[in-house]
Amino acid sequence: MISDTQLKEFNTKLALQDLALEFTDQGLCLTDGKLQIIADFREMLPRLKQSNLQREMLVKAARIKGQEMPQTLVDATAGFGEDSLILAAAGFQVRLYEFDEIIAALLMDCMDRAKEIPELKEAVGRMELICGDSVQGLKSLDYKPDIVLLDPMFPARQKSALIKKKFQLIQRLESPCSTEEELLEAAQIADPKRIVIKRPLKGPFLAGKKPSYSLEGKAIRYDCFVFARN
Repeated sequence: MISDTQLKEFNTKLALQDLALEFTDQGLCLTDGKLQIIADFREMLPRLKQSNLQREMLVKAARIKGQEMPQTLVDATAGFGEDSLILAAAGFQVRLYEFDEIIAALLMDCMDRAKEIPELKEAVGRMELICGDSVQGLKSLDYKPDIVLLDPMFPARQKSALIKKKFQLIQRLESPCSTEEELLEAAQIADPKRIVIKRPLKGPFLAGKKPSYSLEGKAIRYDCFVFARN
């Protein structure tokens, strides 16, 4: 949970964008006075049932066949952590990097609340959030992760007009300065067995690099790079 001092510091910066962080009965929220965003993992509960997890394309893309769980995964573009939660619920040990300190604060508050919910506690216990630049983080890891997940797309993919308006609040925050090339290079430096990249179905390959193979859904594609590790 962020302290009152941190909240004051965040709001001093957010005032420049006419935004503010506030504590509510539901949790920490980002607001412009009209709309508000609260990260809440409870909305993900239907997808976390074991029968549903096995059908998740992300789980299929990330899991290394023949290797016991937990497999270690770094989510280099965490956002609000939904993908990481799905993977953690499927048994992965996940380290999340979020560049923006406001989004990271919202996600940490969400994770803290989720630890008090029996259906979420175990999965969230396999998640470690780091607020910082994932490019530098990937280059300085003290272990070799099995998988690195990259999702450079901004999460305003939903069709709901209200959801799009809410994500406009997030778009007013500072964006990471790293390029696609820097992100992919950092993922390779981490020396994983696999890199999984989440892309729009018809979107170009990240940094123009062709993957080993791709898994395609109705709107999303997962490009997978597979590496042999000695």
